[in-house]
Amino acid sequence: MLALEQYPSQQFASLDEIVCQFVASQAHDCDWASFGIAGPVRNGQVETTNLPWLVNAKQIAADAGFRKVWLMNDLEANAWGISALEEKDFCVLNEGKPDPSGNASIISAGTGLGQAGLYWDGERHQPFASEGGHCDFAPHSDLEIDLLQYLKQRYTHVCGERVVSGMGLVNIHDFLRVYRGSEIPPWLATEMKTGDQAAAISRAAQASSCSVCCETLELFVHLYGVEAGNHALKIMATGGVYIGGGIAPRNLDRFRESTFLRGFHSKGRMEHLLRDIPIKVILNERTALYGPAIFAATEVS
Repeated sequence: MLALEQYPSQQFASLDEIVCQFVASQAHDCDWASFGIAGPVRNGQVETTNLPWLVNAKQIAADAGFRKVWLMNDLEANAWGISALEEKDFCVLNEGKPDPSGNASIISAGTGLGQAGLYWDGERHQPFASEGGHCDFAPHSDLEIDLLQYLKQRYTHVCGERVVSGMGLVNIHDFLRVYRGSEIPPWLATEMKTGDQAAAISRAAQASSCSVCCETLELFVHLYGVEAGNHALKIMATGGVYIGGGIAPRNLDRFRESTFLRGFHSKGRMEHLLRDIPIKVILNERTALYGPAIFAATEVS
């Protein structure tokens, strides 16, 4: 039996509360559970990065009546889910020269910036977690240096997540609006106040109805490519790079343009290596749900 429910996380005090509510609503018992969590998992426990939650696997198991619970980083969960996908679940940005036994990378800009990897164990790719999205933001151009200076006034630590994520899209827009001396159009201000600010900026860029929004999305896509290339180099991802999260699929036309790949390839003496790496955007929004299920199945089989 399959059951799917959505719970707005901001409306709950803990993951335990959500899990217990879900279990109580189902007619069938469950012995095993696995969850992808945004944050570093250590010893079955994680303090979530963008929510005030402390999640403990043993506590969830006790409260919900499971025999065992596993926690994993949300991007590790995405990495586990890739094996369940078909060709139709991807959009290829760069064919490259695939290395079937090489490491692979997954990077995902959404609420935050998640990163994970997969290494070849001789038989299959094994996912592993990373918190690379919290590494320092390293600007290259004069404009990006000014962006860093602007963000340093807001944050004590300016990491990649501050520019490549939903909040990053808003941060870049705020910076460019000041940098260009531009006012927010009233219609856009209304949309940003009443809905998702990043989505409003993205829609305005897609419609070419706001020049600052267009420049914002252009710079965002470039920085996304730069960070994806950084992660690919760090783990030698010759087996491929997967782009997850919700932002890339909603802006596929922009990612298909040269901006993303220029940022990805711009690695000086290592450019030739980056050009050989296959890059795919994950289109299946349930990948992060498949992953924990696949992992749990391997653990209990």
